[in-house]
Amino acid sequence: MHRNPHVAVVGATGAVGVEMIETLERRNFPVGKLTLLASARSVGKRLTFRGTEVAVTELTADSFGGVDLALFSAGGSISREFAPKAAAAGCVVVDNSSAFRQDPKVPLVVPEVNAGDIRGHQGIIANPNCTTAITLMALYPLHQAFGVTRIVASSYQAVSGTGAKAIEELERQVRQIAGGQPVTREVYPHQIAFNVLPQVDSFLPDGYTKEEMKMQNEGRKIMHHPGFRASVTCVRVPVYRAHSVSVSAEFQRPITVEDARAVLQRAPGLEVVDDPANQRYPMPLEVSGRYPCAVGRLRKDIAFDNGLAFWVAGDQLLKGAALNAVQIAEELIR
Repeated sequence: MHRNPHVAVVGATGAVGVEMIETLERRNFPVGKLTLLASARSVGKRLTFRGTEVAVTELTADSFGGVDLALFSAGGSISREFAPKAAAAGCVVVDNSSAFRQDPKVPLVVPEVNAGDIRGHQGIIANPNCTTAITLMALYPLHQAFGVTRIVASSYQAVSGTGAKAIEELERQVRQIAGGQPVTREVYPHQIAFNVLPQVDSFLPDGYTKEEMKMQNEGRKIMHHPGFRASVTCVRVPVYRAHSVSVSAEFQRPITVEDARAVLQRAPGLEVVDDPANQRYPMPLEVSGRYPCAVGRLRKDIAFDNGLAFWVAGDQLLKGAALNAVQIAEELIR
């Protein structure tokens, strides 16, 4: 990879695309040239990068000539169509959709966990599911120390995980309710304001949703742990930004809260916020806009042998998406 690569952001005007551009700037990524790509309806919009306005151009099969690195966040169908074309043009793709995550030829990477897998790429590297990435930031260091066998988890997922239109929907519904007006909905099947929806993504025949199975399937691949089991309930909550996850984990080796805390305090990209006496624990409001994930509510899990219960929160537009993609790009340059 070029020292000052020509970088393209695909889906540049979406919630994650905007964060990708900002993250490249905030982390001083050595962008030689920046190309912003989106669908025809976004063409001509201008986004600011390092004080200069950059016009959005239309994504086509010919968009990747001379591009060294492409960060994709435009959904699975766009990735399936255009990522192979970008790779064929000699560009390395970091894809934020689910399109290639389970492809055995495509590394699925959280840099704090399995940066070494990047070396095996064949032009495409996959960014994991946001909830999985945030959970693994706390779970993987514990796995290294104690050997995780299984988890039971529930997620508390912010509407920005669905995209910019979902943020607008929550804002609109809160205004409608406050003004005594009827509630309208376009994005979610039910009212999201002052409600929680125990459905994220579509249902599979076994009753789990696709999102719920990502924790097990992606967790196995990222941690190189094919026997890892995860029973997950994913819940959409009326929070604008940042996901939280409640985890009960069982380990092969005995684990104490003190040992777990010591491990988590050394873990990269993670802060321990765990002071119940002073009501200090991770919250979406406090991790929003911040790079590190936060873990707290550490306690012995009384339903599992060798169990630990914990609560982890992180900004799913950052560690769950844009930050993780840029960290992968930083590894490529290295």
